[in-house]
Amino acid sequence: MTLWNKGFEINSLISEFTVGKDYLLDQKLVKYDCIASKAHAKTLNKAGILTSGELKKLLSALDEIISLADENEFVIKKEDEDCHTAIENFLTKKLGEVGKKIHTARSRNDQVLVALRLFEKEELKEINALVEGLQKAINDKTEQNSNIAMPGYTHMQKAMPTKIETWLGCFVEALADDKKMIESVLDLIDQCPLGSAAGYGVPVFELDNEFTAKELGFKKATKNPIYAQMTRAKLDAHLLSVLTNIMFDLNKISSDIILFNTSEFGFIILSKEFCTGSSIMPQKKNPDPLELIRGYYHIVLGEEFKHKSLISNLLTGYNREMQLTKEPIMDVIQITKNCLKIIALIIKGIEFDKNKLNLAMTKELYATEKAHELVKEGIPFREAYQKIGKEYSN
Repeated sequence: MTLWNKGFEINSLISEFTVGKDYLLDQKLVKYDCIASKAHAKTLNKAGILTSGELKKLLSALDEIISLADENEFVIKKEDEDCHTAIENFLTKKLGEVGKKIHTARSRNDQVLVALRLFEKEELKEINALVEGLQKAINDKTEQNSNIAMPGYTHMQKAMPTKIETWLGCFVEALADDKKMIESVLDLIDQCPLGSAAGYGVPVFELDNEFTAKELGFKKATKNPIYAQMTRAKLDAHLLSVLTNIMFDLNKISSDIILFNTSEFGFIILSKEFCTGSSIMPQKKNPDPLELIRGYYHIVLGEEFKHKSLISNLLTGYNREMQLTKEPIMDVIQITKNCLKIIALIIKGIEFDKNKLNLAMTKELYATEKAHELVKEGIPFREAYQKIGKEYSN
């Protein structure tokens, strides 16, 4: 039975339309909703709404749900609508009147928001660890190939000499910036919205929201209940922006490796186990994983803008459009994790063709260096530039 049931049946098409994919997506939130429900039950006990005996029963039943979810045995049905209803129905069936008390002084609005916050915090920490793993993979590859010269390019043309360690090292620094952005978002979302209910607080009962926040490992409780609901739009937008930036860096390194792996360049040799073949051309060794990573950046960028478009022009307070932001967030998190794992694996397996790199170090790469040598002799740079430029004018 739905949590908002008031004794009449809603049109079945309307019900199916409004539920959407929530009952499927919420399988990822079951554990987090139970963790939040345990903290909420302790807060209700502290406020004298639940007895110690009732609290003990609820905590035990919620732990049972978490165990079932870990074994993929807690299934949310379409008629449940979401994980919140499925969990409450389970508690009511198991504990009777005690189970019915768990929803006291909260709304599905602050329920889903706190579950998402707990989910996002855990996922962002995993992404942060994957970023560090990629940095290590790049640094290890750099150390193995230090001081190997390669051409640097501007406008897709040879520009100046550089080194493998400088080229790969740029991604380590880019990822370091991404880590700072992850830390910033983790700090922003480290506030507990539970207790804001539907966005206007809880009448009658005096709840210790700071106690709830501490129980859940948050740095603080969100003070303003309306703002607590606003954070679902605003802070999730920050989260998606960070993941888009990470994917931008993965798009960039993928593009470079794909180009440098072509027979025309031949600087990089990709491990055969990371390439696919052609159904018609026997010789093909295609960098499909890298092409997909390159493409996934655009998917993630699109999901970011989808979210930002959905949350605009809405009246302050909860609006049902917010339900549509759940899937983009979950999808982008999973895409980013997958791509970080794959690119680190590929980086570990690449090799460099030193002979082809050496042959690519042609004389025009040193034009700027020659101009600077003339400057050291006292010739103004613009004159040196013109003099050296004439040598390459044909």
